[in-house]
Amino acid sequence: MDGSPGATRLALSLLLSADAELLGIVGLSLRVSLSAAAIGFALGVPIGAALAIGRFPGRGAALVTVNALLGLPPVVAGLAVYLLLSRSGPLGELGLLFTPTAMVIAQSVLTTPIAAALAHRALAPVLAEIGEALAVDGAGPARMIWVAMGAAVAPLVTAFLAAFGRAIAEVGAILTVGGNIRGHTRTMTTAIALETQKGDLPLALALGLILLLLVLAVNAAALTLAPRS
Repeated sequence: MDGSPGATRLALSLLLSADAELLGIVGLSLRVSLSAAAIGFALGVPIGAALAIGRFPGRGAALVTVNALLGLPPVVAGLAVYLLLSRSGPLGELGLLFTPTAMVIAQSVLTTPIAAALAHRALAPVLAEIGEALAVDGAGPARMIWVAMGAAVAPLVTAFLAAFGRAIAEVGAILTVGGNIRGHTRTMTTAIALETQKGDLPLALALGLILLLLVLAVNAAALTLAPRS
């Protein structure tokens, strides 16, 4: 089947009929990506906060590393997690390879540096502005970070949205550790790649439209929050 108007009509039919396979793929994609974004945010924000407030040996190298990891190729992250979870790997006994959990772990490797870098950029200027006054009042590092986070809610939400956007559009890492198993680990991006290779375009087009709308919604939300940053 080619990319004719007929394929487009079939894609729209899948969307309007709430096709079960389509909904399953979209639901799994959202669960995996939201979980990875939440984990990346939970891990990344403390890292970013520590880099923003701390003055310690190796801080410069840590900043360079965090920012360098923003460009980490997804297939490399997937390979690292694959080696970790494979039968001969240190966590092979857990049997997580080719499961949604493995996909969440792989995407978390990608989302954590994003959350850390953006949290650092959000919190550093706030701490530079109010940190000295808080220190005079006897505030410790934990309270300083808490106050700074309260003053930087909008950019921190943007950091979460950026992490989710990276996860939802990613294919290499989850394909490596998930295997693209129908009804089990198939997400929107991996299904689009597979269906396009097969020449079966209606499902690919329907999923592509949903993915595009999700990415647009995430970017619109980030731009809405940008002026508050």
